[in-house]
Amino acid sequence: MTPAARIAAAIEIMNEILTGAPAERALTRWARASRYAGSGDRNAVRDHVFDGLRRKRSAAFVGGAETGRGIMLGLLRMDGADVEALFSDLGHAPAKLSADEAANGADIMAAPLQVRLDQPDWLWPEMVASFEGADAAKNAAEALRHRAPVYVRVNLSMGSRDDAVRALAEADIGAVAHSSVKTAIMITRNPRRVKNAAPYLSGLIELQDAASQAAVLRLPLAGGQSVLDYCAGGGGKALAVAGLAGARFADNPVRVVAHDVAPQRMADLPARALRGGHTVTLASMEELAAQVFDLVLVDAPCSGSGTWRRAPDAKWRLTPERLAELKALQQSILQDAAQLVRPGGWLAYATCSLLAGENTAQIAAFLAANPSWQCKDEMRLVPGSEGDGFYLAVIQRGT
Repeated sequence: MTPAARIAAAIEIMNEILTGAPAERALTRWARASRYAGSGDRNAVRDHVFDGLRRKRSAAFVGGAETGRGIMLGLLRMDGADVEALFSDLGHAPAKLSADEAANGADIMAAPLQVRLDQPDWLWPEMVASFEGADAAKNAAEALRHRAPVYVRVNLSMGSRDDAVRALAEADIGAVAHSSVKTAIMITRNPRRVKNAAPYLSGLIELQDAASQAAVLRLPLAGGQSVLDYCAGGGGKALAVAGLAGARFADNPVRVVAHDVAPQRMADLPARALRGGHTVTLASMEELAAQVFDLVLVDAPCSGSGTWRRAPDAKWRLTPERLAELKALQQSILQDAAQLVRPGGWLAYATCSLLAGENTAQIAAFLAANPSWQCKDEMRLVPGSEGDGFYLAVIQRGT
């Protein structure tokens, strides 16, 4: 595919997303219908679509319309591309620019702040209220407009971070150690090769953002504990706990249990655990009912606002009503998970949200309703080169 044909494909996919299709589904449907597109073409089209979603409002402003064509036109203009050469109507290129499109091209600096920052109008006041000043909120919003770095986690029970960096280099994958998260490595070159590389296939590394890894490192782990990942999803944090515990407490193993309300999300967790040399037990709600744990981790369903550069369509799907539903669900999950913590045990509440209403406000509400509990540790990370946005609170049950 030519560069122009890739833009045309991105326009087609973007139009489907704008009518309500999830981004991944629209991309998969296009790829299956476009057998002529090689892996390089599919990756390039995907990048165009996700860049367009990250900067949808600003691109539509510069491109003159909130359509696939307007967004791609605005995106290319902001990036300094030769749009007349790409919109040529030759071969499989998009149609030539109309007279209005050629004459226009709004200056993004003339747009309202929320448009420049690609933020929903209704959400911006809550974003500002969640930070110490508007400048901090602007910096976070700006970070969400750009691609996220790719991080992997080293399974310390199988090798060191230096071992992993060397193994990645042998697979022609660039990697550098994270400055403060001792299990994290940033992929600087050939990130799409990671899943086929020897260190990944052997279980030495797993894909996981540095912020999630930082949260696991803050957990009060100890030898002989029983640990429950209550909202496990794909099980990344359960595996991170198992890897860290395996390295620290080989002589006094930690029992790791994973649960999710949708068990299909954990379908590949046993195979991933086996690859990493771990034992992670999957448990249903019925199986949990008769148990208590030393530590329960709740990675609660949330807006995902700290990770919107990875899943940018989620930013535009979020509504005030959905946010209110999530907040109610988070408090309900917290209360349910607390029943699974032994006296004197720990409950760790985490989200990948930037919003105080999903983070500190939830912990304050829980502590007000459960005065025997105490918050012992808190961590808040904002998106940037060091990882995604993330929140963690570690609270202890009274004896």
